[in-house]
Amino acid sequence: MGRLFGTDGVRGIANKDLTNELAMKIGMAAAEILIKNRDEDNKPKVMIGKDTRASGDMLEAALTAGFCAVGVDVISVGVVPTPAIAYLVGKYGCDAGVMISASHNPCAYNGIKIFQGNGYKLPDETEEEIEAIILDNSEETELQIGGGVGNRVYCKTAVEDYIQHVVSVCDVRFDGMNIALDTANGSASVCAKEIFTRLGAKCHMLSDTPDGTNINKHCGSTHPEELMEFVKANKLDLGLAFDGDADRMLAVDENGKLIDGDRIIAVCAMQMKQEGKLNHDTAVVTVMSNMGFFKFCEENGINCAKTAVGDRYVLERMLKKGYNIGGEQSGHVIFLDYATTGDGELSGVKLIETVVKSGTTLGNLAKVMAVYPQVLINVEVTPKGKQKYNNDEYIISAVQEAEMELHGDGRVLVRVSGTEPLVRVMLEGKDLEKITKLGNDIADVVKERLS
Repeated sequence: MGRLFGTDGVRGIANKDLTNELAMKIGMAAAEILIKNRDEDNKPKVMIGKDTRASGDMLEAALTAGFCAVGVDVISVGVVPTPAIAYLVGKYGCDAGVMISASHNPCAYNGIKIFQGNGYKLPDETEEEIEAIILDNSEETELQIGGGVGNRVYCKTAVEDYIQHVVSVCDVRFDGMNIALDTANGSASVCAKEIFTRLGAKCHMLSDTPDGTNINKHCGSTHPEELMEFVKANKLDLGLAFDGDADRMLAVDENGKLIDGDRIIAVCAMQMKQEGKLNHDTAVVTVMSNMGFFKFCEENGINCAKTAVGDRYVLERMLKKGYNIGGEQSGHVIFLDYATTGDGELSGVKLIETVVKSGTTLGNLAKVMAVYPQVLINVEVTPKGKQKYNNDEYIISAVQEAEMELHGDGRVLVRVSGTEPLVRVMLEGKDLEKITKLGNDIADVVKERLS
């Protein structure tokens, strides 16, 4: 992690950690790099989108001011999913794209994610350049005057262009499918219903009335309980739950049972393998994936490539090795044949496509992968505590003791969150009672040492 950028952009409480001043400086620093690296004489273009948070307008204004002050034109597309920005920067010939969102976090948080003109997130070295300009004054930002100042325009076709793109990745119809969509009162509220309706599904909408403050509030992929009950009570075929910026998706089967990112990848990878479309017969996941996924791969002739936690690391491995499906248990799934980043709605389309082609239910498809009991405990720590975690001998000892007690029938993974002030303690094993006790023991040590 950098000094400003975490694993998924700059993030914090709006007007406290992520201020207007910082947003404007990020815009100015990013603009300086764009201009420096551009061969042509005309002004660079940056696309800016946002989710539904109340602070989005404020931060967009600050970012826009920063870009325009240094001579970069801004295309404002309003509320869109994060993956829409990743797709549209290329379609509209932009030099970069910015998404203002804090993803699955509560309303008070916000964030800034920057994409390159090719739709991929900024590499670490570019983020470090931006940080150096802001924090170290490594380069003097040249402010423009007169006609050199950038302009802002509003784009009204962006959402429709994105909808058409997602619909186009599917080669079957969803006629007769009866589904529920929980848009988390976020970005998916502007396009999810239209996408799945165009493909023929009958859609029942949940949490699709954003008011600026209710994003992710007891809804969406972080709180799928209402969706699970709704699907079961109304005897629907399945449900899809998105997070605030719609770059992740979790599913619910016809019985109201949650289908996480691991099983979504398993189901889709199996279909791709059967069709001869799974590159190198490999799926990419992180070390946080369930042990059941690794067992599924062994049993079905699928290679499993493991990375550090974070969809950017999954993507790096996919690009390096030519793999075309990967993701995280949390619901970030990357279909690299169609997208440059995790896309919740596109993932939902591909999952339902698989269900339709199979002629069976999502619940039956998901049985291909058994799920080992897993315990995840989030321990809130101080910023200084996050820095001390790796070298704390008491925490290291607690982890080693838990691993010895599991005797190879499980695993322990303790890591620092890249986006929140948390240390995540995760244990898996056959005995839920045992791993719960061991997890709480480790969490108590982390809390005592780092909180």
